[in-house]
Parts: sequence; structure tokens; C-alpha cells
Amino acid sequence: MYFLENTRKPEGFGGKLMPGMMNLGHRALAWWGLAFVSPSLSAHVLDCGCGGGANGKTLLQKCPKGRAFGIDHSPVSVESSRAKNKAAIEEGRCEVLCASVEDLPFESGSFDLVTAFETVYFWPELAGNFFEIFRVLRAGGTFLICNECGAWEKVVNGMRVYRANELKARLEQAGFCGDTVQQNSWLCLTAKKPQGD
Repeated sequence: MYFLENTRKPEGFGGKLMPGMMNLGHRALAWWGLAFVSPSLSAHVLDCGCGGGANGKTLLQKCPKGRAFGIDHSPVSVESSRAKNKAAIEEGRCEVLCASVEDLPFESGSFDLVTAFETVYFWPELAGNFFEIFRVLRAGGTFLICNECGAWEKVVNGMRVYRANELKARLEQAGFCGDTVQQNSWLCLTAKKPQGD
């Protein structure tokens, strides 16, 4: 397997290296993106495509009375994320599951905040996946998408870098509203599930 293919689904020896590299390489972007959301201290949050688990750990720090969940379709990433958040898992404040965004293993209205860092590039059916995110969010909850805007899709097979207007259109199809965009060489988009839904 070409090493950069592990950005989509870490596997094998190269895949075991990737989650740690993601934790380090995505740290500045993640901190920037998280500055645009203010979850409550007791929020329940979900990180989709949790990779090496660093963002889950940061979310737990932002929500010290809350709970953080992570999902990833790569068993290698799930193992790495569980290791990164071992103490919080033992305390019952964190769970990391091997699952796909196509079929999230959570009840409707479970989360105050759902995050997706450097991962929607690879989601197989974006509009349908956004419906699934919408389902698991509570009314008034926030969905945060944070990505690089570079030309990585020319390097990594199966990757698609979406423009802000493309993401907004698909979010609106799924029922989201009130989206805001921050952009430089990175893109951060937040959208709300309307109250009463």
C-alpha cells in the first residue's frame, strides 16, 4: 500500500505510524478549529474519524464534566485513540468505537457537538453522512468540519477536497442551518441543528 493511502484508513505497519503522525500534523489546525465552538462543561461530544485520539483528548479538556466519543473505521486508529485516551476510558468519560459515519451506533439526539477533522474528504456519500450526523445531534447542537484546503486530492487516491459552498449546500440538504465559515489555508465550517428538531 502506498504510504499516504493510510490517511484514509490506516492499515498494516505504515498504518500504525499514521495515527501518531496525524496527532502531530493536525494539531495546529484542530486547535484553530476548536476555537470556533464553545461546548458546555458537561457536553457530550463525538469525533468522527478520530484517528490518533488527540482531538478526543482536547475535547475532554474543554468539557471536563462531559463525555467524549470517537469513531473510526480503521481498527488501527481505534487502537491508537484508545491508548491516547486510556485514563478517560477507565474513568467512564470516553468511548472509542470501530464504526462508520454511514451508520453511527448511537441513539438519535445523543450529542451536543460532533466534530470532523481532516476526514470528510473520504466520506463515501457526503449528503447521506450529513443526515446521519444530523440524526445523532441534539436540537441546537453543532457540527464542526475542519479541513486543509490544499491539493492533497492529487496525491491521495479517493480523496476529495470540498469547497465551503459545496459543504454548505450538502449541510442544508441534511437540515442544518446557521452555518459559519472561517477560512485561510484551512477551512472551518460550523452548522447547527435547528431547535425543536
